[in-house]
Amino acid sequence: MTDTQIFDEMWGSDDSLRAPYQKFHDWFGAEDAARLRAKQREAEELFRLTGITFNVYGRAEAEERLIPFDIIPRIISGAEWLRLSRGIEQRVRALNAFLADIYGGQEIIKAGRLPAEMIARNEAFLPHMIGVAPPGDVYTHIVGIDLVRTGPGEFYVLEDNARTPSGVSYMLENRETMLQMFPELFSQNRVQPVQTYPADLHRSLAACAPAATTGDPVVAVLTPGIYNSAYFEHAFLADQMGVELVEGHDLRIVDGRVAMRTTRGYTPIDVLYRRVDDDFLDPLNFNPDSQLGVAGIMDVYRAGGITIANAPGTGIADDKAIYSYMPEIVEFYTGERPLLENVPTWRCSEPEALAYVLDNLSELVVKEVHGSGGYGMLIGPTATKKDLAAFRKKLRARPGNYIAQPTLSLSTVPIFSRAGLTPRHVDLRPFVLVSPEGIRVTPGGLTRVALKKGSLVVNSSQGGGTKDTWVLEE
Repeated sequence: MTDTQIFDEMWGSDDSLRAPYQKFHDWFGAEDAARLRAKQREAEELFRLTGITFNVYGRAEAEERLIPFDIIPRIISGAEWLRLSRGIEQRVRALNAFLADIYGGQEIIKAGRLPAEMIARNEAFLPHMIGVAPPGDVYTHIVGIDLVRTGPGEFYVLEDNARTPSGVSYMLENRETMLQMFPELFSQNRVQPVQTYPADLHRSLAACAPAATTGDPVVAVLTPGIYNSAYFEHAFLADQMGVELVEGHDLRIVDGRVAMRTTRGYTPIDVLYRRVDDDFLDPLNFNPDSQLGVAGIMDVYRAGGITIANAPGTGIADDKAIYSYMPEIVEFYTGERPLLENVPTWRCSEPEALAYVLDNLSELVVKEVHGSGGYGMLIGPTATKKDLAAFRKKLRARPGNYIAQPTLSLSTVPIFSRAGLTPRHVDLRPFVLVSPEGIRVTPGGLTRVALKKGSLVVNSSQGGGTKDTWVLEE
């Protein structure tokens, strides 16, 4: 039986099987449990052989981990997805327009819709980008929008990832694994494909090439190296796109262009898909101690000699305090009401909000405004008295560093366990590609699942796993 307070995506809120899961349910009921357990082990072995791992920072033991994968798909109807994808596209258009404005005329501040201090005091704001127009006016080439569901038609945006969103390689490998193990499921269910993503990514990036490009645009992926938590993904995407994977020491400035070392000398790069944070991108303009970036790349970028995806300075759109203004941001730049709702948010920098948060800490989720990966957050209902006391001190010391939100009843999706199908909480990160040719939302995305019973933390760094996400054809 499902919890009456929690919406289960397979069984609804009243234990009646929902239509998207009907064919899967029929198939599952006819399957032998021992065969499915063997398939679960086979999936884990496939992931191990493929090398689908991530690194955990700050841990002496088991630095490299296998991401748990669950064989029960998450299934979304075509009608549900149509509504979601429209809302995602609207939000991404607004984010791109917001970044163009913040580094341009700052009309939203002049109009009084966003306080000036939200930008002026924001460590993610990059003054070097003021007045810089990226090729094609695209700032957010690749975006991940984190969504949670609380009911049949209730979806909320949990956060925006406009800097360097990760996880798309797991989405692709999850689908490949399911296709390999259960081909019959895909003949019974009309599932929209995701396998074109690498080709779509390459096409989208190439469409953003700068005016200095001659011939077919040269695209490369810049990685911090093998010790980065998402290195598997960097190598995977470069391989799938058929482009070079480079590190900072492979690049130099030659005749006003960024060029990569090859067996035939140095070849100019037109589009650099960087997975290196702003601070480490250019030791001449940012952190002088950085060994990961390219000295002078920002000067080439400002002169129009290269496209950097995502654009430097996009991290301000990831800021969780800025997130709290997204309804106003969407309305200001699109002239439309947001199609996707924000989670109600208290900005702890505001005295009244801070007082409310301190009084109700045991009921709220508190996050760092620049936090990610599930680190540095407090989930009030599951926190100990010691945790609550420690967080009160942090909030009083640096209130502007935090926002707080109500604890949502995240939807559940079944996982395959020894007891059969067991509900676990999930979120969803759809991936969006932006170019002058338009916005493309890949059908589905990465479903992350909290494998521990009752847990709301889905991050892989905190013990979460992943699932294949199916969007059905209508």
